[in-house]
This record gives sequence, C-alpha cells and structure tokens, in this order.
Amino acid sequence: MLEEIRKSFEAQIPKEIVDQLLETYIEVKREYYLGHLRPNEVEGGRFAEAGFRVLESRTTGAHTPLGRKIKDFERRCEDLRNLPSTKFPDSVRLHIPRTLRLIYDIRSKRDAVHLADGIDPNLQDAGFIVASCDWVMAELIRLFHNVTPDQAHMIVDALVQRRCPSVQKFGDFFKTLNPKLGVSDRIVVLLYEKGLTGATTQELESWLKPSQRQNLNRTLHILEHEKDFVVRRNSAQYVITNRGILYAEQKGLLNPPEIN
Repeated sequence: MLEEIRKSFEAQIPKEIVDQLLETYIEVKREYYLGHLRPNEVEGGRFAEAGFRVLESRTTGAHTPLGRKIKDFERRCEDLRNLPSTKFPDSVRLHIPRTLRLIYDIRSKRDAVHLADGIDPNLQDAGFIVASCDWVMAELIRLFHNVTPDQAHMIVDALVQRRCPSVQKFGDFFKTLNPKLGVSDRIVVLLYEKGLTGATTQELESWLKPSQRQNLNRTLHILEHEKDFVVRRNSAQYVITNRGILYAEQKGLLNPPEIN
C-alpha cells in the first residue's frame, strides 16, 4: 500500500518531497506509539513543512528547497487562501494549510507556554498532532490518489506498516524466528507483524509451535483482558493494541536473537 501511494504522489510532485512527507509521517506515528508524547518528540513540525512543500509544488510548480526552513506560515496560508477557488479546491486553499499551521505552532510554541503556566498536557498535544497529521495525509491521498474520504481514511490506517524481523512470511504462513519466545510473546510478535489486519484464532494456532497450541484460548484471554496487549475484533480475530506494540518494542521482541 505504501509503495502504491508513493507512486501516485510521485506522478504529480517531486520525489524528494514525497520521501520527506512519508518519512516524517511514519516518524510521527512511531514516536507516538512509543509513548514519546512531548511536542518536540512527536515531530509534527517536520511533517507540517513537508505538507507545505506538497502544496507549494501543487499550486506553483516549485517548492522551498529541502534543508531550508519554511518561514512565516501565516503569510504562506494567506497566499494559498488567495488562490482562485475555480482552480484549486478548498482543501488545498484553506483546510490543509490551516491544519498544518496548527500542527507547526503546537510543535514550536507549546513547550514555552507550559513552562510559564505550569501545565504540561503532553498527551493532549501529541494526540492532536497525530490526529491532525492523519487527517492531512488522508486529504492528500484523497486528492492525489482519487479516492473517496472513507477510502482515504482506510489507506491511512494501513500506511504505517510495522515490520517485525523476527517473523518471516511464507505465503500465508508466518514463521517466528526466535526459538526462545514463550507462547504469549510469540502471539504478540505475530500480531505486531499482522498490524491492523490481525489474525484469526485458527491462523495463530497454525503459526505457533505444536507444543504451544494447547490452551490457546486461555492465553488469548489473558493477553486481552489481563494485559491489554490484544483485542478481539470479532468472534475469532485478534489485533494488537497500542499497549501491545509498546510492549513488543520496549522488550526487544522484534529482532531474532544472534546465532552462536
């Protein structure tokens, strides 16, 4: 999916901007999932600059060179607002620029405000930044990929694919590459690799070691209701939660052990 979106963007805007847009978006989501909630850690500012370069290229055919800071966002927003509405949609002229400016302002200014008023709502700020970046990315996909808003939202959900080197795919079969993993951790890394697609109980059972298949339902019950690492999305399909993602990454479960 990511490569498909990359190609549709590159057909209309320079590759270097596409690279910056996608890389910064993925980094925003990664930092948020890891619990790095301070605005300077959730790098919305870099994503906002990438988004403005996309709009520059789309409306003028040129863009601020990479490595040069985009200055005076307010004036840039005004310039976009004044573009002819007959030529450019409101998302390009109004909605995306205003959202990018909010992202940039929170990234740049909120820490100083917090120091003055004694308030440190990092989760609130980070949540706003991530949700706003999701919305901007969905709008850009809708515009450049020619899909409906609902389709764009589903594409955004699938964009940030987390890779787990300790899992190797053989067709529809997923093989874990760490012989020392217990059943719970093995399920976590399998669902990490599956992302939002998730896996059914039957799939997980077939991917586990034969000795680990006994009492699978009990293990899944513990992972869902006692540890909050997974959630059952329907009667038989499980998806990893943000807490499960954080656990897998912090516990170093993603890479296979060295072979001695």
